[in-house]
Amino acid sequence: MALSKDDVLNAIAEMSVMDIVELISAMEEKFGVTAAVAAAAPAAAGPAAAAEEKDEFDVILTSFGEKKVGVIKAVREATGLGLKEAKDLVESAPAPIKEGANKAEAEELKKKLEEVGATVELK
Repeated sequence: MALSKDDVLNAIAEMSVMDIVELISAMEEKFGVTAAVAAAAPAAAGPAAAAEEKDEFDVILTSFGEKKVGVIKAVREATGLGLKEAKDLVESAPAPIKEGANKAEAEELKKKLEEVGATVELK
């Protein structure tokens, strides 16, 4: 019995972020590809356009500051992680919260985390 695309998408929607990361790694390994879909768009615009402005950012939590609980809540909201996973991630700072985010998404996440007392940098 073959699964429909909707079945696969619904199954993925119920997974934790860590499970999705593991799934992507397994798919890359099985099919011998990388999940660099966003890299195709700048290439279509030409190499000069791609070099002018960075379009993917990693949001790195460098410190949770004085209000760890607030930062954990913000990380959970942004990533969909469970309480334990978010707590472990926050306590392991410096740690990436989101990788490959577009500029607007990265800046919005940075603003939310800084509002609750975290120190964040975009790379």
